[in-house]
Order: sequence, then C-alpha cells, then structure tokens
Amino acid sequence: MYTIEGQKVTLTRGDTFKVEVGMKSSVDGSTYTPVEGDVIKFGLKKYPEDEELLVTKTIPNNTRLLHLAPADTASLDFGRYHYDIEITLENGDKDTFINNQEFWIAPEVV
Repeated sequence: MYTIEGQKVTLTRGDTFKVEVGMKSSVDGSTYTPVEGDVIKFGLKKYPEDEELLVTKTIPNNTRLLHLAPADTASLDFGRYHYDIEITLENGDKDTFINNQEFWIAPEVV
C-alpha cells in the first residue's frame, strides 16, 4: 500500500487496488485529517468531459483507503482514463483536491 497524492496510476484490469489517499494543503503543505461528517469520493471517467462516471467510490474517513475490487475494472477497456478525488466538508464546502489525473488500465501478461 502506498499514498496517492495526485499522480498517474496504472492498474492491471481486474486487479485489486488499495491505496491511502493523502490530503495536503496547497497553501502550507500541512496534512488534513478528515472529521466525522466529511465525505471523500473517487470518480473515474474515460474522458474528463464525460458526464457518466464509470467507477465511483466513497472513501472512509477513518482509513482514507481507496479500495477498488476486481469487478470495478474487469469490464473496462484497456487504455487511459481520468480520475478525481474530492472532499465535501461537514460544513458543505467542496474541494476537488486531486483533479483530472491519468488512470491507466493495462492488460494482464501472465
């Protein structure tokens, strides 16, 4: 397991993906720890302008662990996708803190 803070991801189609999501302030670099009432969401699209999300996940506040099961990507075509991760704070403020990053679905070789 590693921390993702807005970077390109490559995943073999149909594999399990678990990663801790890091949230750092763009102002001072401090780490934000979610509180009860905050909602963190991951969304994956083929193209950024698409309206439909192909995969969406709510990330638990207490672990900040994004978990994609094999079924989440098993039917996706190989190639480049785009993902965002956003947090909606308990007061209603919303921040897409990882925006339009590449997510590659790769074929299995073995």
